Amino acid sequence: MDTLPDDAAPLYEKVKTLVLDKIRSGAWPSNSRLPSENMLVAQLGLSRMTVNRALRELTAAGILRRIQGVGTFVAPARPQSTLIEVTSIAAEIAARGGRHHAAVLVLETVARPAPDVVLAFEFDAMRPVDHSVILHHEDGVPVQIEERHVNPDLVPDYTQQDFTAMTTFDYLQHATPMTEVEHLIGAVPAGSQAAQRLGIAPGSCCLVLHRKTWTGRVVATVNSFTYVGERSWLGSRYALQAGRP
Repeated sequence: MDTLPDDAAPLYEKVKTLVLDKIRSGAWPSNSRLPSENMLVAQLGLSRMTVNRALRELTAAGILRRIQGVGTFVAPARPQSTLIEVTSIAAEIAARGGRHHAAVLVLETVARPAPDVVLAFEFDAMRPVDHSVILHHEDGVPVQIEERHVNPDLVPDYTQQDFTAMTTFDYLQHATPMTEVEHLIGAVPAGSQAAQRLGIAPGSCCLVLHRKTWTGRVVATVNSFTYVGERSWLGSRYALQAGRP
């Protein structure tokens, strides 16, 4: 087992970085079993609480999967579909005849983003990113939690915008061309914070759409969109040319 990174990050974040480095390098491939918590505690000289938090957060992010009584494994890549259209939620709501309203909950620059965010941006080292959390409403009812991490090299003025007057989608479309998109969709139980924001009971089923975008070969944004499962559908319609969308 390698030593922990030599930086000022919290210990549990250092453990996450170490695990992510092992996965990224191929040392721990998909579906491989990690050393037990007891082994990690002994090898790293850390408390069980610290190691457990790191593994728990990576599991919540879908990077690891934990099987009770068996162990912790590197999660396999989830099946993904290209048939999800990239649109503005304000335009979607307007098309349904509804009234859109956005509440900006977070708009900030994060100097030291979490290791999984650094990995998603494919950075070689720790770098700051811009971060926003916006709650979208349709006719006064919360319908989506939008969380974005944005590459400030491509969008330098992101945190200076008024996203109650303009959607992040519309601003990003203007700020940097989107040349490639990756989508992953999963069903998850609502945590206490998401449940409070969406006005649902904790544990209710939510659909989470993870979206990563590129401008050329550079990752531009890393996003998640959380919907109330019982009242949401995700889909799109495409014209086909030679059998392809």
